[in-house]
Amino acid sequence: MSTVVVAGASGFIGRSLVARHRARGDRVVTIGRGEADASWSDADAIRRLLDGADVLVNLAGRSVNCRYTAANRAEILRSRSETTATLREAVAAVSQPPPVWFNSSTATIYRHAEDRPMTESTGELGTGFSVEVAKAWEREFFAGELPGTRRVALRLAIVLGKGGVIVPMRRLARSGLGGPQVDGRWPATRRRRAAGTVHEFGARGGRQRFSWVHLEDVAGAIDFLRGRDDLAGAFNVSAPGASDNRTLMRALRQTLGVPVRLPAPRWMLELGAAAIRTETELVLKSRWVAPERLLEAGYAFRFPELEPALGNILGRAAPRRDVAI
Repeated sequence: MSTVVVAGASGFIGRSLVARHRARGDRVVTIGRGEADASWSDADAIRRLLDGADVLVNLAGRSVNCRYTAANRAEILRSRSETTATLREAVAAVSQPPPVWFNSSTATIYRHAEDRPMTESTGELGTGFSVEVAKAWEREFFAGELPGTRRVALRLAIVLGKGGVIVPMRRLARSGLGGPQVDGRWPATRRRRAAGTVHEFGARGGRQRFSWVHLEDVAGAIDFLRGRDDLAGAFNVSAPGASDNRTLMRALRQTLGVPVRLPAPRWMLELGAAAIRTETELVLKSRWVAPERLLEAGYAFRFPELEPALGNILGRAAPRRDVAI
C-alpha cells in the first residue's frame, strides 16, 4: 500500500485521483480547504503528511474560469505560487520526503499556435497574464534543491471527463449553440492591454487549435511517470490527436445527436463572457500542444483521438466521421 498525498483534492481532477487511489487500496491524505487532512495554514500538519509519503500530487489553484479583474488575477497567481512554495518548504524539511512530486502546470504556457504544435523541446512560450502565471508557477516549483525528490511539472491541456468543461459544452450543444466559436476583432481598453488579458484576433472560422486530454490519461501519465525514475522536468500532458474548435463542436454534436449548430461569433462570445464573468481567451486562444516527451518515453494513450474520448465520456458510441459540419 502506498501513501499518496493530494493537494487541491477538491477539484475535478483531484476528486478523480483520490477515488482512483483509494479504490486501489492506497492510503490517500489531502491538503487543502474544508475537510482536508491538513489545511494550507498548518505547516506542521503538512510536514507530518509528507514525511514518509510515496508520492505528492499538487493540483491546487483557483479556477481561471472567471473575469480577470485585478483581485482575481492576484488570487489566481497567489493560489498557485504560495501553495507550491509551501509544499516545497515542507518537502525540504522532512526526514523522508516523497520520492516524486507531481505539480500541476498548464499547456497555456505556450504561445497562440496555428502553425505547428508546441513540444517541450521546440515549443515557444507566450506572453500575457495567463502565460506569466504559468511561468511563475513552474519557477516556484523547480526552485531550490530537493535532492531526495524528483519533480515533474504536468503541462495539462484541457482535461475532458465526466464533469469539468464537458458540462457547459454539452449545454451549449443541446441548446442549439453547438457550432464553432468564431474569433474576430474586438476593441480593448488600455487597462486590459496593460494587464495582459486581451485576446488578440487570431484563427479564423473556428479553426483555433484545441489540445485536450482524457481524464483517464492524466491519471495514466502520472502512474507511468511515477514508475520512471529517469524522467523529470516538464511534460506536456495532451492527447496526440489535437483537434480544432470547429471539429470539437461537430464531434460533440454528433455524439449527442444534436443537429442544430448555430455558431457563436466574437461579439456574442464577448457579451456572453462578460455576463457569466469569464474570459473569451479560454475558447479563442489556439492551443496546439504535442506530448513529445511522453510518447518518446513509451507512454501509450488510452484515448489518443477525440471522437472515441467523447463517446466514452458521454456514454455513447463514437460518432461517424462522414457527417459534414
